[in-house]
Amino acid sequence: MSSGVVFSPYDYAVHADPYPTYARLRDEAPVYHNAELDFWALSRYSDVAALFRDNTRLSNANGVTLDPAAWGPYAHKTMSFLALDDPRHNRLRSLVSRGFTPRRVRDLQPRILELARRHLHPALESGEFDFVADFAGKFPMDVISELIGVPEADRDRLRELADTLVHREEGVFDVPQTAMEAALHLVAYYSDLLAERRRKRADDLTSALLDAEIDGDRLSDEEIIAFLVLMVVAGNETTTKLLANAAYWAHRNPEEQAKPLIDPGRVTDWIEETLRYDTSTQVIARTATEEIRLHETTIPTGARVLLMPGSANRDPRAFDDADRYDLDRSADTKIVSFGGGTHFCLGAHLARLEARIALTEFVELVKSYDVDTDRAQRVHSSNVRGFATLPVRVESR
Repeated sequence: MSSGVVFSPYDYAVHADPYPTYARLRDEAPVYHNAELDFWALSRYSDVAALFRDNTRLSNANGVTLDPAAWGPYAHKTMSFLALDDPRHNRLRSLVSRGFTPRRVRDLQPRILELARRHLHPALESGEFDFVADFAGKFPMDVISELIGVPEADRDRLRELADTLVHREEGVFDVPQTAMEAALHLVAYYSDLLAERRRKRADDLTSALLDAEIDGDRLSDEEIIAFLVLMVVAGNETTTKLLANAAYWAHRNPEEQAKPLIDPGRVTDWIEETLRYDTSTQVIARTATEEIRLHETTIPTGARVLLMPGSANRDPRAFDDADRYDLDRSADTKIVSFGGGTHFCLGAHLARLEARIALTEFVELVKSYDVDTDRAQRVHSSNVRGFATLPVRVESR
């Protein structure tokens, strides 16, 4: 830390705007050590991309978040295969993939559009609404719930629990009591749902996971419940943040905002640039299984290592004019927003599909929109970045 730059993923100032700090880390301390919070952080694109693919020197076995209560050998109980290494990771991911298939996601497309319209149409009729509370927060939760088989009456409560699970109090460097209680409530809810599906199957992912089998190997109830908790947190939270981030940054860059409003075919470019420019998942933790020598610095064995996709995606060494929000970038697959290697996000396709359907519907119905940036409020999380509230005013077509 001799460079003088200080970084903590719990810092509310970092939540407000991490990018100046990231730039200093990349230039002054590409291998950054925070002795107080006991972690090392890698901020350059080349290091993050390479180490996402390195499951020899880095392990997921203690989980992917710095929060002490969520870190350790039991992290997989709530983070599923995100907190496992091969061969256990590969086994669990392969079994889950038997239920969570591309076809199941594809077959859900008409329903995804229905759910987007259900929330978007009434919001647009009002002319002014909270983009998060009235649309982006409800829609992904409905999609995940539809996939899992959660009844409509329970969905608002589950979204509240998922939001509580990721919120972090200022100055508190661990999982708050309220978040721990939310996790327990989610586990209890999915335990009951699983017991119900065991008695009587339905056409949903929960039933498919009960029946998933490879050479006689099946998922335990504990493994299914952990995956369902992961789905509701990772699948819901990150897509909510992606949608609101897209709306916000397009508004902040009017020339870019005009592109998808004029041509809905540009929605995919809008999504990909938002994923690069301000990705939902900013940092992911790993454990060093051996010494890692980078930039004349040695990360010791057993160290907690933060890989920082939020910084990597803004690295000018990898992206031209990296701090510019530009929908005309050549479409490339360089972004590390969904990780990489064997732990590449299993839900990346679903997240992109949901965002494409929702934002296409939005621009087809909206002529123009404004964001009340003074009243917008950010979420406070140690690894997820986005908005808790985003007031908008729209002019419909």
